[in-house]
Amino acid sequence: MHSARDLLIALARRYSFGDVGALAPAVLGENERAARVASVCEFGQRLLTLDAEDFAAEIDAQTVPADLRRRARACHMPQTPREQPRGALDSLRPAYALLLEVIEARWRRRELSSMIAAVHICGEYLPLLAFEPALGHAGDPARWPEGLRAPGSRFGAMADRECDHTRAERSAAERTLRVAVEPPTGWRAYFDRQHSQVAGALGTCAGRCRTPCRALDWVPDPGDLAARCRVALAFADTPLVRLRHAAPVGHGFGVPSPEETLEAWDRSRAALAKHDAAHAVTTDDGFPLPGLPALISAVAAAPVRPATLLADVSAHVVELLR
Repeated sequence: MHSARDLLIALARRYSFGDVGALAPAVLGENERAARVASVCEFGQRLLTLDAEDFAAEIDAQTVPADLRRRARACHMPQTPREQPRGALDSLRPAYALLLEVIEARWRRRELSSMIAAVHICGEYLPLLAFEPALGHAGDPARWPEGLRAPGSRFGAMADRECDHTRAERSAAERTLRVAVEPPTGWRAYFDRQHSQVAGALGTCAGRCRTPCRALDWVPDPGDLAARCRVALAFADTPLVRLRHAAPVGHGFGVPSPEETLEAWDRSRAALAKHDAAHAVTTDDGFPLPGLPALISAVAAAPVRPATLLADVSAHVVELLR
């Protein structure tokens, strides 16, 4: 390490975007170049922390290359019912590719609490990833199929006690059928508090319902969807995901060690591999949690591999520093 600039380059390669952005003016001087580095680092930090609301910030257009902005927008969560493009509501596959890259980066940085938080997010929305081939989108409330509210459907029926949904899931399902006509504040509140409940509700409809109604009569291949939803629901209940409740981001004060994390994943893989649709989880693919990309691909019914978005932002920052 020969200079302060070399230190910034090393930090950029570790995805320490917040540190690089904060230190750039002191190392490079108060100039346009330092401001550009800080702006790109702010963009990278939003990706690393999965701040999907702000992946499409207008300020980025002045400093971040168009290709990086386009790829980030594919993971962006629209902030109004009519916002275009629809980003992660069009497809969750780019968002899951970014989640895998973040999990890999957090593991390499030994930030286990943040890694488990990203794994938990994977589990929350996995049923929507399973539904994407049938829906043609990733659970966009503005484009729900009419079949969800067809005669005989109990989806979103608050008073129907035969439905296997919890009360919170029934409330979220009822809200999702009308949130597209609410103002932007209502739309954002729904995504903050209820969209993950809708994901779980749909997973139950397809994979666990004991008293099926007509809500999913429109699904072209219900058997295949049911198998993938059962895997999605099982993943959310694995020892790995449950580690979140022992971490500061959950309800306790412990942070899992790398050894505890891998041991929990080994037990999770063994449980998941009992599902025919999840046999790919036994793949040893070099990922820090071996088989996780294969599992997500199996649920999605399409290849989902770790993105290179963080790596490419890092490379761009290094180029600016040089």
